Formats: sequence, C-alpha cells, structure tokens
Amino acid sequence: MYFLALAADYDGTLADQGVVSAETLEALRAFKRSGRRLLLVTGRELDDLRRSFPDLPLFDRVIAENGGLLYDSESGRERLLGSPPPAEFVRKLMEKNVAPISVGRTIVATWRPHETAILQAIQELHLDLQITFNKAAVMVLPPGVNKTSGLKAALDELDLSPHNVVAVGDAENDYGFMAACGCSAAVANALPTVAESADIRLKSDHGAGVVELLREVQARDMGVAPLSRLGVDIGPDRDGAPAYLLPTDTALVVGPSGCGKSSFATRFTELLVDKRFEFCVIDPEGDYENLRDAIRLGDGATPPSTERAIHFLRESGLNLVVNTIAMTLDERQRLLETFLRALLELRHETGRPHFLLIDEAHHFLPRSDAEHGEALLSRIPGVVLITVKPELVARAALAEIDVVLGAGPVQSAFAAIAEVNGVAAPRGPVPNAGEFLFWRVKDSGPARIVPNRAPAQPHNRHRGKYAAGDVGRLKGFRFGHLGEDAPCAKNLNDFVRLAAAVEDGVWLRHLRSGDFAAWFLNVIRDEQLARTAAEIGSQTGLPTAESRRRIIESVKERYVLS
Repeated sequence: MYFLALAADYDGTLADQGVVSAETLEALRAFKRSGRRLLLVTGRELDDLRRSFPDLPLFDRVIAENGGLLYDSESGRERLLGSPPPAEFVRKLMEKNVAPISVGRTIVATWRPHETAILQAIQELHLDLQITFNKAAVMVLPPGVNKTSGLKAALDELDLSPHNVVAVGDAENDYGFMAACGCSAAVANALPTVAESADIRLKSDHGAGVVELLREVQARDMGVAPLSRLGVDIGPDRDGAPAYLLPTDTALVVGPSGCGKSSFATRFTELLVDKRFEFCVIDPEGDYENLRDAIRLGDGATPPSTERAIHFLRESGLNLVVNTIAMTLDERQRLLETFLRALLELRHETGRPHFLLIDEAHHFLPRSDAEHGEALLSRIPGVVLITVKPELVARAALAEIDVVLGAGPVQSAFAAIAEVNGVAAPRGPVPNAGEFLFWRVKDSGPARIVPNRAPAQPHNRHRGKYAAGDVGRLKGFRFGHLGEDAPCAKNLNDFVRLAAAVEDGVWLRHLRSGDFAAWFLNVIRDEQLARTAAEIGSQTGLPTAESRRRIIESVKERYVLS
C-alpha cells in the first residue's frame, strides 16, 4: 500500500452547502478501515466545525483555520500553528465597517469585496499579515501560515510523508497542499485553474467526487497517479523520452568496477532530494560517508545497529547512510535481514523511506544455499541493488528485479537476469562510456540507452574501504621485498604508518620504481593519487624525507584516516 492517507478540503469538496452526504461518510469510513488515515484541511474555525459536522472525529487530524490550528480528534489536543490576530487590526476592520467578520484563534475571515479595506488596514497599522482567498471568502493569517504548512505539521505528527498522501480540493487556497502531496485530485466543481493543475479531474462534484477518488485509490493505489509524480526520471533516453524508476520498483545496477555505478547512486540520491523522496543507503565500503543531505550511522570503528537506523528513519525528511565497513560479511548479512524486517514494518506505518539503495549487494545477498533476507524483497519495493555481476547475487533476489541498468558489456548480465525471470534478454543498443542500458524486465518494450550523468557533489569512491578496510595480503603493498614476512599495508592507514617508518633506501627504491603509483592506481584505484606519486617519484633532486612527507600528506588530504 503506497497511498496511506487522504487530505481533503471541506467546503466545496467534502461538503455541499455545508453538508457531507451519508454516501461520502460511508466511503470515508471504508477508506479508514483499509488502514489509511484521514486528514481534514479547511479554512473553517474548529468550533464551527464541531457544531456543523458531528462526524469530525472520523478524521485523524483536522487542520483548521486555513493552517492556523491543528486538532487531534482522538486526544482532543489543539495546537496553535500561528499567532493570534492583533486586537488593533480587528478594531480597525470594524471601524472600516468590514462585516460579517469572524475572528478565530489565528484567522480573521470575511467575504469579498472587503479585501481592499483589509489591505488598507494592514498598511495603516504596518502589520505583517497575509491575505488568502477561497472563492468569495477572504482570510487573513500570519505570514507563512496556510493549508500547506498546516498539513506538514499534521503529517509530522503522524510520521507520514506527503508523497504517500492523496489530496483533493476545489479552490485557490487548496493549490499549495494539493501540489505538496503525492497525488492531487480536483472535484468536478473545482475552479478551472485548480482542475488544470490537478493530477486527476474527477467526474463528480463535491462529496460524490471524493467517493469516486476514494474507491479508485482503494482499488488501484498508486496506479491513480501519473508516472511523472510517482517516479524519478533518470533519462531522457536517446529519443528524449523519460525513464522512470518508481517507488514500486526493485532495480539492479550492474557493471564492472569503475563503470560509474556508485556515481549513479550518488546522482540518484540527488534526484530523490530534488523530489523530496526519502532514502536510505546501505554502504559497505565508505563510498557515501560524505553524501550530502544525509546523516551517517556507523564508521570504520563502530558498526551500525538496526534499532538506531530505524530510529533515524522515523524522523520526517531525514535520509540515512548505514556504513557497515566495520562489519564482517556474515555480520552484514545478518544486519540486512533484521533491517529489512524492521523496514517492512516502518514502510507499512509511514511509507518511508521511499527508496533503499544497497551498494555491493553481493555482500549482503550472496549466491548461496542459505537465505539472507532476499525473500523479504518481494514485500519491500523501492530497492536499488548495485553489484558487479548478477551471478554473485542470490537468485531469489534477482527474481524480484523489475528494472536493470547495465554499464559496459551487458549481454551476459542481462542474459543472467532473463534466465532467472523466464524472459528473453533484450537486444538493445550497446551503451557507450557514461551510459546505461535501461531494461524493464517484465515489459515487452525494448531496452533503452540513458545517460549516467555525474553527480553535482564529488563522489568519494571506496575512500572508506581503502582507508580502513582490508584489500588482503595478495593485493597489499609489501615494503622491502616479496616475502611473507615483509611489512604489508592492507589499507591506507597501514600504508601511512609503514611509510613513515621504512628505511630510506627501501622508500627510494619503491618511489623510483613507480611501485607506489602502480599500487595507488591498480589496487586503490585512485588515478589522482597515482599521478601525484608518479610526479614526486620523477623529481630525482627531491630529498628523501620531503618525498616521503609529500606522499603521506597527499594520502591524508584525500582520505579520512584513523
């Protein structure tokens, strides 16, 4: 279930001439019985609603006074979201014969054509107030208070994301909160401009239109919304068409090391932030330790926990990187299984996070006889798995794949996915460097080429892995000679420590032979660091101590060492 709540305007939407029909009320009750929430977003004052609408307790939250007051129907708690109207302002309006006039906890309301007198009063008193219209109604509120801000406060209390809310309204003061939600609908009697901006134009007016919407959402869930609202466009393809990844997709990003998979993941998180989707990254190698718009849990010395991760993900608007570099492979696999179970419950309650990215997915969901949580993927959509080869990933996980993004030679990777899913591999064009082949596995359409654009932020590829991880003795840097007892740097922490202590003769032999540059390039895979080492090695007149200092400082500048 993707859409977890309805946010509805009252007058002109739910209510016709101030009355909500019995059919509309029954549809609201059925919607709530499906496990979803109801929010009422209205310009009316709360006391007025209580008198005129006895079924008000049906709603989990009431955003009254056009966003100025938040009411919890179950507890009866009222929360002011703005300051009270200035008394001198109300007196000034009365002096100007503005009537009828209603003064609420945060709102002053009247009718056209009194907006001119209201504006004059605001200017004469030098007040910071805003005027909002609802067809013939005129409302005055504190700055920044509106239905959108009130809905946000209500959703924060309910731990819900606006993406998982369907909104319905009819008038100009409904624009903002409708646009803020994951899908918007306009009843048939809505103002033309409101109807034009809505994702769905309902055939029926007032409450009958809301009934129409509720039944559609219960029957089709996210199928009611356009792809442009639901999806994240990672295209366009070569023909200019969008290529969407959806919150219902399980995607696989596959390709050889260095082809841009992690850069794609970084760029994808930027696109998610742009659309206000929330995400979590499982990061086994420290690639995302400085990812913008996210906080980090775990580091090279401290492993993360499922409990802490879920605690952070419950916070509205928060994105998380779970760094597992301090964990063994077995520990990572156990963490993912417990995390997925907890995430399943969190998604059911809140809809968040909308996307889960698992880098080096073969670490967590390896091809083996044992199960490591892959069975849970069928119940947790919005997952992006990143790996070098699909053959390394559990078959049960591959069977859940909806979208494949392949870089480099993709034929064998696509054939492996096709075999597991019982479909024919696509005969698509070959992606160039900086491109992916985008394939919807269960669709009959052709695979398409999409760009792999660079992220706006610098991507620190494998910096955590190579700083504090373990490349193994086979790939480690041995100082002095090749024997088993030679000092061996298995990461950059080791390298800096051993480099500072090694004898001058040994240091110079490695430096002049280009051994440092070769290790940085072929094992650490840092071209810039390799170029720096080669340049230092070519300076034959440079004192040994200075060459040692410069290389050690170059490593420290590019990596966070412990």
